[in-house]
Amino acid sequence: MTTVIGYLRVSTEEQAHSGLGLEAQRDTITRYADAHGWEVIWYMDEGLSAKSLDRPQLQAALARLHVIPKRRDVDGIVVAKLDRLSRSVVDFAGVLDLARTRKWALVAIDLGVDTSTPTGELVANVMMSVAQWERRVIGERTSAAMQAAKRAGRHMGRVSALPESTGHRLLALRAQHTLAATAVLLNAEGFATATGETWLPSNVCKAQARLTAS
Repeated sequence: MTTVIGYLRVSTEEQAHSGLGLEAQRDTITRYADAHGWEVIWYMDEGLSAKSLDRPQLQAALARLHVIPKRRDVDGIVVAKLDRLSRSVVDFAGVLDLARTRKWALVAIDLGVDTSTPTGELVANVMMSVAQWERRVIGERTSAAMQAAKRAGRHMGRVSALPESTGHRLLALRAQHTLAATAVLLNAEGFATATGETWLPSNVCKAQARLTAS
């Protein structure tokens, strides 16, 4: 039988409403899993927002999925609604990329995203394309702003500096993962490069060198 992680999340405000949000999510995931013959292992973050992917139980779930396929004891992660996992299309696309790279299924029931099926994978690919477009737009705006500042004679030397939180997360990931895996995880968690672009193994390597030399 296929075993999946059922991920549940409620914010502090939602938690105040008798926990009904958790029960509704659990019921939706249970019915979907039963229809597909899946066994569910539950992970739950209570009182936390979806502004970032830095949530204890979500990180534990992603770490469990990150194991190589032959040693992995779960086959994917399921959420009742996309906003339980992330409110950012870019962050969600990062998790989709991680799922594709490590070959596990990602299911957001409300959107019809189920990468274990051809149709669901098509929906996921559309979302990833939108996220890629969004990243490029952000990158172009950042570049245009830097060029305008240079033309105005302003020094831009510190614009390319990584935020301290990003640097700390990068080094923590590199202590346990390869360059490629670190790049995927940084993207999945919503950490951008200093210029607002997607992480690649090459710029992870360069950033790590700068951080350890400083």
